[in-house]
Amino acid sequence: MSATASRPTDPGRATAPRAERFARPLLVAFLVAAAVDLAGLLAGLDAVHLVAKPLLMPLLAGYAFVRGGPRLLVAALLFGWGGDVFLLADNDLAFLLGMGSFAVGHVCYLTLFGRDRAPAALATGVAYALVLAVFLVLIWSDLPAELRVPVAGYSLLLTAMAWRAGVLGRYAAAGGALFLLSDALIATGIAEWPRLPAPDFWVMLTYIAAQLLLALGVLWAARAGGRP
Repeated sequence: MSATASRPTDPGRATAPRAERFARPLLVAFLVAAAVDLAGLLAGLDAVHLVAKPLLMPLLAGYAFVRGGPRLLVAALLFGWGGDVFLLADNDLAFLLGMGSFAVGHVCYLTLFGRDRAPAALATGVAYALVLAVFLVLIWSDLPAELRVPVAGYSLLLTAMAWRAGVLGRYAAAGGALFLLSDALIATGIAEWPRLPAPDFWVMLTYIAAQLLLALGVLWAARAGGRP
């Protein structure tokens, strides 16, 4: 028996290239589902949105998984999927459950970003804190009373995630900022502020871009030798 034949096979090394063959199809499927969802929202086809939206995060999570992404990234995306599904129902309980699922996802992101010991930019943190404070002051009286405290707590967690995402570079930082913008658009809708035409389209566009950029930022940092 040769030395090569007698050497034990590393299962991880053997299966990783095999799994990565599915990375491109999963990413393409995610982009197609995103395009279909956004087109459905622009056309006012609610049935298309109901079908396409729940496909988005599982496809992106599958892509992250076969690319060897950290478990916390996959978990964050799947909790985002939970939030997506809950928010398809139009009632306060579903909104709170969806917000809770997204909040757990943000905790996953924060834990993941915390593994990188690089300091987040203090100036960016101050800017985010000021924007959050001003936004909450302006919107507070227009929010339903029972949603004020949950929205404030969730907004603080989301802002912390968006700030900390910057440690992984500009793509993850842009993803965090877009996530913040997407949820701000939802909050203004709840407060019944004036909104852009086709408001759900803009919410989903910024949300889809946010999750994709966060996922790519984590994966690229890992490939470059970063902590995640």
